[in-house]
Amino acid sequence: ALMRGEAPAPNLDGLRVNQRRALALLDAGLETSTLLAGERGDELQRALQPLADRFALALRTSHNGRRLAGRPRLARRAVAGAIDRIADALLALDTDSGTIEDANPAAGAMLGVKRDALLGVPAQSFIAPGAQSDLWTRLDGLSEGSDGLHFSTTLVDAGGAPIEVDVSATPLSTRSRTLALLIARPKAPIAHS
Repeated sequence: ALMRGEAPAPNLDGLRVNQRRALALLDAGLETSTLLAGERGDELQRALQPLADRFALALRTSHNGRRLAGRPRLARRAVAGAIDRIADALLALDTDSGTIEDANPAAGAMLGVKRDALLGVPAQSFIAPGAQSDLWTRLDGLSEGSDGLHFSTTLVDAGGAPIEVDVSATPLSTRSRTLALLIARPKAPIAHS
């Protein structure tokens, strides 16, 4: 069907899919397949990208996707759009599980991965081993009701390179959990290889 240009739209109604994770897996699969294709990786990327885009659109517009998205809320979309435009890295960490619950594109760029690949990942994988204990102690204080904090720490990118950052952290309590909102600003320019 791909060769004839007649690939049907994927039918995803009735499936219970976590959109962010499915899209992150799709991106990872595309990236892996292009790497494995070697010299023909760019050609494969160009051939598969339209299918991946159609799949992502079908996922977002499926009945379950529309239901999970709920009614459009202009104010909430405006806030999310503004957060995505912040130049500093923003990470929302669950203080109980230690997972990254949300991030902006700047956080993904700083850590050398796509933003969606950060979601649901243990934050510990991006914190330098020597800085983990201190950071978790500070986050425990946030979960127990302390006010915002300012401190310096060391993160590591996906390649393991250390990144010295200044962090501003504040708690965000919801009905079911407390998130630590971290805004991290690198102390020096970052050059990913």
